[in-house]
Amino acid sequence: MHRILRLCLSIVALGAFGLEARSQDEAGRGEAVEPPDATGAEAASDTASSMADGKDSSKSHADTPPLVHPTTGELVLKRVLEHLDDLYRAESSISTMTLTVFKPRRTRKLTMKAWTLGKEKALIVIEAPAREKGTATLRIGKNLWNYMPNIARTIRIPPSMMLSSWMGSDFTNDDLVRESSLLDDFDAEVTSRSTDPEGWIVDLRAKEGTVGLWDRIEYVVTPDGTLPLEARYYDRRGRLARVMTFSDVREFDGRAVPTRMEMAPADKEGYKTVLVYDELDFGADVPESLFTLSTLEQHR
Repeated sequence: MHRILRLCLSIVALGAFGLEARSQDEAGRGEAVEPPDATGAEAASDTASSMADGKDSSKSHADTPPLVHPTTGELVLKRVLEHLDDLYRAESSISTMTLTVFKPRRTRKLTMKAWTLGKEKALIVIEAPAREKGTATLRIGKNLWNYMPNIARTIRIPPSMMLSSWMGSDFTNDDLVRESSLLDDFDAEVTSRSTDPEGWIVDLRAKEGTVGLWDRIEYVVTPDGTLPLEARYYDRRGRLARVMTFSDVREFDGRAVPTRMEMAPADKEGYKTVLVYDELDFGADVPESLFTLSTLEQHR
């Protein structure tokens, strides 16, 4: 859900997903390709070796090398980016979330459940309201599918639409399923201290060849580098496009994470989307067989 379920894991509007007509046509031409056979995948073996009694060693997340240099007091930037990339990730996780979309004349609320396995697999299923129950998103590596129960159809989403709106919200597909990486996709530097909110400002610029909407992301992290506080996204023309704020830090399985993320577009007054983690279980027992198209279509 760092970044979600950067998480998380976190999170296209196609048909029921609210995509514009042009996006519907593009997605409709995609093929519903069955994901690779889950049997014997390396993620399962990694999970099995790292878990004890159905849990991974979650507290080791807090025992990793310090994110601040002990002598200079400055951020160890590579470590900070690795930490932010993995903040909502674990060998496996199960979470319940509430997504609320605010618009000047309308408010929509969705409750969802999500499962992740390693960094490559995520499944998000809408549980309420009834009219959207069973709508689901599955990611395996760089492949993404949406299942729409109202038309009993699975759509494969092309990579060009990873940054499209998810369920008509201000979050994108990539925000929800966390395919991109701060460490791998951006060049970073610490530019200054921040006073409001208090912390460090980390400037991230998209590496050459990186496909995406964002030319630059300005992250504000806590003084110790452990938690994100705010992220400001700039488009390819250098304009501020949206701002995400992180709050309501809670501890799950020994790991402290912000449980409330608010995303607001910079050019639409009165619009915002709030994603809240209600429950988050790191190291939960998540079967590999969950991440298949056949399972995706069972959530009706």
